[in-house]
Amino acid sequence: MDVRKRNRVSVTGRKDGPVVVLAHGFGCDQNLWRLVVPELEKHFRVVLFDHVGAGGSDVSAWSPERYSTLDGYVQDVIELCQELGLGPVTFVGHSVSSMIGVLAVVQEPGLFDKLVLLTPSPSYIDDGDYRGGFSEQDIDELLDSLDSNYLGWSATVAPVIMGNPDRPELGEELTNSFCRMDPEIARVFARVTFLSDNRADLSKVSVPTLVAESARDTLAPREVGAFVHRQIPGSELVTLDSTGHCPQLSAPQETAEAIIAFVQGS
Repeated sequence: MDVRKRNRVSVTGRKDGPVVVLAHGFGCDQNLWRLVVPELEKHFRVVLFDHVGAGGSDVSAWSPERYSTLDGYVQDVIELCQELGLGPVTFVGHSVSSMIGVLAVVQEPGLFDKLVLLTPSPSYIDDGDYRGGFSEQDIDELLDSLDSNYLGWSATVAPVIMGNPDRPELGEELTNSFCRMDPEIARVFARVTFLSDNRADLSKVSVPTLVAESARDTLAPREVGAFVHRQIPGSELVTLDSTGHCPQLSAPQETAEAIIAFVQGS
């Protein structure tokens, strides 16, 4: 399998700069990074890709066996970094890709220089003192709704995830991105996203890590960002003055500046 074709890999920016790999979240593709890429390209070599089943990836490479857990996506990231051979990279994971990045770093730390977790959540379900933001019943109802009517679910849920009701074009963009995904693939990926619990993996991260949370995020409340920060040894926490779960769209300049400052820091 040609990894570059499988994941529609593109490489832009400065050939002599540090390498930054941008990984999108559920229902999205690399296009959602377009507002931060121009700033990042001034400083870094930027690698963009689509998870299998998203965007312009090779959908024939998708199977429920490989992608019914995060492990399939983790192996893809490891293979991508090995194939490109660009040396240790900074991996920037948005939403569920933040945990894909955590697991990849734990498995192959030598491939990674730094890790940026953008609006991460290791578990969406409340558990004792841990507040993920949702009860088990909430998540069950969300997944049942997705199963029964994926397009209708997307039109309802995507604007809530995006936030920014005063900027409806952002919610529309995320809705359209969700709707472009094959419903069967989306059903499997949604379960992986909302039912995974990676809290125990955070303490195993051994590279410098930035946790970048959104100040107002219905999907990953600030308690989650604080938890991730506490669990990853030596990590930094920055709260972006942004609304919603996708600050690379709602606050691209601030998001880009946070990434640049962290990667260029000692």
